[in-house]
Amino acid sequence: MPEQGLRLLVYDRDARGLGWAWAAGARWYRARGWLDRARGAASWGEALEFLETVLPARRVEEIQFWGHGKWGDARFGAERLERAWLERGHPHGDRLRRVARRFDRGGLLWFRSCETLGARAGRELARALSSELGCRVAGHTYVIGLLQSGLHALSPGAEPDWDEREGILEGTPERPLRALRSSANAPRTITCFDGRLPDWA
Repeated sequence: MPEQGLRLLVYDRDARGLGWAWAAGARWYRARGWLDRARGAASWGEALEFLETVLPARRVEEIQFWGHGKWGDARFGAERLERAWLERGHPHGDRLRRVARRFDRGGLLWFRSCETLGARAGRELARALSSELGCRVAGHTYVIGLLQSGLHALSPGAEPDWDEREGILEGTPERPLRALRSSANAPRTITCFDGRLPDWA
């Protein structure tokens, strides 16, 4: 029977007020058997080095990122993963592609960060990453915490089917200003205690 692909997590260990919570969450996820390895990092460079080199003979099934985000990006401090990474010559672009080559067929890159797939920029990020990396990309359109609303996933070659206005409190899809907080009544809501992507995403 083929060996199951790795389930990996990187999180921002230096995020004010949240690094300790993400570290505790990572330990709890591992105890539940939802993760194989986790690493707190201070930068995307450090995170990508871990994702490239951990258990290099094993394929990867899933990567989760826990950190801050805004529409169309995911962040370690001020350093943002965004669509521009996919342009040739970007310092992290080739490293991200090498990480993506570790994915099993149907691999998942899940941004558990605020607003990353929200507004027009978020939809464009999901489309670009799924197409370029050849993996499924998931993320949220709301401010997330204990509750995590607006969860969507996009497979390579597909088009985003969620409303680009979802999760926006102020502004427009082209220029969002403030996002809604997750709530039990908001669409497509899970909690931080849900360790796997639901079938409906």
